[in-house]
Amino acid sequence: MAKEIDALVVGLLCLDIIPEIPTGGRSMADLLLPGKLVDIGAAVMGTGGAASNTGLALHRLGFAVHIVGKVGDDVFGGVTVDLLKRQGSGLADSMIVSKGDASSYSIIIDPPGIDRMILHDPAANHTFRGDEVPDETIASARLLHFGYPPLMRRFYENDGEELSRLFRRARATGVTTSLDMARPDPDGPSGKIDWVRYCETVLPDVDVFLPSADEILFMIDRPAFDALQAEAGDANPAALMDIATIRAVADRLLAMGTAIVGLKLGDQGFYLKTTADPRRLAAMGRLAPDAASWLDTERIAPCRLVEVAGTIGAGDCTIAGFLGSLLKGLGPDEAVAMATAVGGASVEARDAYSGVTPWPRIVSRLESGWPQRDSRAVPASWRKTPAGNFRP
Repeated sequence: MAKEIDALVVGLLCLDIIPEIPTGGRSMADLLLPGKLVDIGAAVMGTGGAASNTGLALHRLGFAVHIVGKVGDDVFGGVTVDLLKRQGSGLADSMIVSKGDASSYSIIIDPPGIDRMILHDPAANHTFRGDEVPDETIASARLLHFGYPPLMRRFYENDGEELSRLFRRARATGVTTSLDMARPDPDGPSGKIDWVRYCETVLPDVDVFLPSADEILFMIDRPAFDALQAEAGDANPAALMDIATIRAVADRLLAMGTAIVGLKLGDQGFYLKTTADPRRLAAMGRLAPDAASWLDTERIAPCRLVEVAGTIGAGDCTIAGFLGSLLKGLGPDEAVAMATAVGGASVEARDAYSGVTPWPRIVSRLESGWPQRDSRAVPASWRKTPAGNFRP
């Protein structure tokens, strides 16, 4: 029997190469002029993608985690697995190393004060199959979290049937399932997928759905997303979403069959809405929460005030804070507070996860009155809870 763990974190995995780029007040367009030489600093190298970022954040918070991604037997693959092993014993025990495949990597252009740009090669992530994750490994976990299927060919083809099969295998053993998305490339094959049909196929097997608000709006209401993007310009369109739009998106996702929706709002915070169906909540498996506090509830938590060193992986770490709260059996107020707290801690470092500290230290920062940013998404009529969050 496989050793029991808290979370099996599966999905996109790559090698991140993050050069230090001092901007000196320049824009991204100034930096990336053809033929121009740009002086930069030392590079940070680490593992990236949802499987790594959320998995390592949960590990750093103190949970027992296995990370499952697919790499090739090349130099980048060897470095990726070695970096995971250095982070902790057992983390890479379930990794898939495929002979002859190339390994995925990203070059992340993340200057201070400018939204990042990512140059990404999916490589082995496109050949990853659900049946490469053994039944015994799945059954050993309390939670199976999957990240970024829109960037993994086998998991976005055929209306998500590959992903649904993986989730059904997990739920048949009592494992709770959760899912994070990524914005499809509008000019690539994933941009041609019927994402509404995809969500209708997949979400009945997803207990906890945790996309970014703008990404899922792109998928289920492209005209609304395009209008919002045009208004936002170079800014994050999620920052312009009002509570009525956010709630409408969450309600639509809940109607598709998931039990809990958590929407990442960028620098505006984290929004939570849950099912009103007690049977669906009870069917969440090993992490089914207390119905008295989790049934038909709604919360929003603004981001925490921090000194930002880098934003890569902030959403993945926000997810780790929320899932960690479910693993600990906490209520919705604590869960959304921990989501924004862990996300806030992550941006205090240049890479995706090294800013995340053990759970007690995050809790201590919250209890000491860690201040929050103002959030345009919080209606003036909402009440503030003791945890610093807001609800109707």
